[in-house]
Amino acid sequence: MKTSSPQKSPSPQNGKKSAKGLVRPAPRARVRRARLVVSKVDTWSVLKLAFLLSVALGIITVVASLVLWIVLSLTGMFDGINELLSMLGGSAGGADIKKFLSLGNVALFATVISVVNVILLSVLSVLGALLYNIAASLIGGIGVTLTDD
Repeated sequence: MKTSSPQKSPSPQNGKKSAKGLVRPAPRARVRRARLVVSKVDTWSVLKLAFLLSVALGIITVVASLVLWIVLSLTGMFDGINELLSMLGGSAGGADIKKFLSLGNVALFATVISVVNVILLSVLSVLGALLYNIAASLIGGIGVTLTDD
């Protein structure tokens, strides 16, 4: 008598059990879109932002002008310009350009330019915000579409 052991064949039930254990991926969310209109700009916030950005630009201007002066001085550019001016002018004791363009004078000029720049940029940005508010009240503003990716 032969007894045969039953052979295990893959059954569909085993496949179903393992499939139930898997986590399904979340359904893809639809992309949401919102169409908005910028109808008014707050002039106080524009003034604050423009003031801070123009102060940063002023600091960059002063530092860049000082670094440029130092580099020109170290490379001997002022001496070269003095030699060129003495050759063109013909006078042996020509004007020293380093006296006119001293580090203090350059720093003072850059600081004055930066202060004027801060005032002008702040005033012009507020004026631009006011003009935008007037135009937006007449036309309707700028349309912006925001999406949720």
